Amino acid sequence: MPKTILITGGSRGIGRATAVLFARQGWNVALSFVGNQQSADETCALCERAGITGNAFARKCDVRDETSVVNFFNSARERFGSIDGVINNAGIVAPKSALADMDIERMKNVFDTNVLGAYLVAREAARTLQSGGSLVNVSSIAAKLGSPGEYVDYAGSKGAIDTLTIGLARELGPKGIRVNAVRPGIINTEIHASGGRPERVVELGPACPLGRPGKADEVAQSIYWLTSDAASYVTGSIIDVSGGR
Repeated sequence: MPKTILITGGSRGIGRATAVLFARQGWNVALSFVGNQQSADETCALCERAGITGNAFARKCDVRDETSVVNFFNSARERFGSIDGVINNAGIVAPKSALADMDIERMKNVFDTNVLGAYLVAREAARTLQSGGSLVNVSSIAAKLGSPGEYVDYAGSKGAIDTLTIGLARELGPKGIRVNAVRPGIINTEIHASGGRPERVVELGPACPLGRPGKADEVAQSIYWLTSDAASYVTGSIIDVSGGR
């Protein structure tokens, strides 16, 4: 029986690259999206071309809403049976701003999505995964750098994900469930444009020690390794995928 991976925010960027990689490795893929049905359908089509017909489906899910998250997990179980891994990837960034200029609505949106939403997904993973299962949280190198003058709210939200990873790994370890995280750096995805700075990759990528921005596929490889049996003794770890940034 193929294993099943559940991915939030799986319709584009790192989520899409991760979905396609798991499909290529023979996994069933359940992915969520919040607004772009077409992009989600395209990701499913890519997964099916990489894997087998019928091995992928997408469901609309707003991670800020408890019922939406629970229904997504239930739909994945109804479609594929047990869930073997969860990739906690859904997140947003807001336009560049100093903290002093941020309004409450912006901050609430960032924290409701990136913190509360991620915690709801992690909670359902804790309720759903069986011994041998794996949860991988997608953090950001911003948690370590702070993102001054850009988005310290986003950086703080990802710092919460690092803490979640460490605490939940210790909580679920006795049940045989592993919890880890990746911290991507400057990765060439649509998230920069969604924050109003599509040029950010070109500006900052060459300044990384490796001299270039990263690719979504490179982050996906680390996520896959952490989920796989090759990382069977790895839990509570946070892997920087940042080109040395």
